[in-house]
Amino acid sequence: MGRPRGEAADAYQRALGLLVRREHSRRDLSRKLAQRGVEPAEADAAVERLAEQGYQDDGRFAASFARDRASSGYGPVRIRVELAGHGLGEDAIQLALDACEADWPASARRQVERRWTAAVLADPDRRRKAVEFLLRRGFDQDSAWAAVRGRARDEDQGGF
Repeated sequence: MGRPRGEAADAYQRALGLLVRREHSRRDLSRKLAQRGVEPAEADAAVERLAEQGYQDDGRFAASFARDRASSGYGPVRIRVELAGHGLGEDAIQLALDACEADWPASARRQVERRWTAAVLADPDRRRKAVEFLLRRGFDQDSAWAAVRGRARDEDQGGF
C-alpha cells in the first residue's frame, strides 16, 4: 500500500525549505530529499511541482552557480565540469557561462597577480607551478600561460 497523502505534501515542503535557503538543481534537490528519507517517486513529483511553479529552475541555478564560481576566481573549464556534476546539460551550461560575461584571461591574470610577484615568476619552476595552479582553478592552458608570462614581464615594465 502507498504512503499517506500527507507524506507527499511533506516532500514538497521539505523541497521548498531547501530552495528557500539557496538554488538547487533538480538532481541535487531529488538527492537531498532521498537523503531525508523521501521515496524517489515522491521526491520527483515534488521537484516537478516546484519546477512548474517556478520555484526550481535549472537555468537559474546554473547562472547563479556560474556567476558565484567566476567571482571566486574559478575558470570556465572547472565551472563547466562542476555544473555537469549537478546534472545539467551542455546547453544549460553554455548559457550559464555566457551569462557570466566574464573576461576569463583577465580573471586568470588577477589570480596570478594576487599570489605571485613578477620577481618570483622569473624562476621557470615557479612559472610552471603558477600555470598548474591556474589549470586546477579551471582556466585553459592558453589563458594560464598568458597570465603567468604577462605577470613575469611586469617587472621589466616597472609594474606590480
